[in-house]
Amino acid sequence: MIKKYPNRRLYDTNTSTYITLGEIKRLVMDSQDFVVTDAKTGDDLTRSMLLQIILEEEAAGAPMFSEAVLANIIRFYGHAMQGFMGKYLESNVQSFMDMQSQLGDSQKGVSPEIWTQFMQVQPPMMQNMLGAYVQQSQSMLGQMQEQVQKQTEQMLGALGVKK
Repeated sequence: MIKKYPNRRLYDTNTSTYITLGEIKRLVMDSQDFVVTDAKTGDDLTRSMLLQIILEEEAAGAPMFSEAVLANIIRFYGHAMQGFMGKYLESNVQSFMDMQSQLGDSQKGVSPEIWTQFMQVQPPMMQNMLGAYVQQSQSMLGQMQEQVQKQTEQMLGALGVKK
């Protein structure tokens, strides 16, 4: 449990110490569960802290998201498919994390240089490993298309237009 005070200070109730946003990032990197709450109101600020970490990482010079990706994400806010897009992104990121974990478990102790060389000479193997990820992504896109079609049919039906 981390409390955020009005002076922007973050207090870790487990260690009884003030911490920085960098230390919250370390908790994330270490897969530690935590909750950030407003010390005054008790409101959950965890998402805000995570978004702030992403903003700082993106501004640090090695962004993960292009302007086009960010613009496309913004376009889904308020869109009928906003909830589905969030689930789609979450599912794909989790699939990628699972795949990365499997690769990491099988390659413990391998230096980054060797890993880079391995990745360059193993395209067929990587294609096979990515197969499940691609299939899952295709399935999610198919579900999204079906949902759009159903919503369109419902809207047209409400307007008295038949298929």
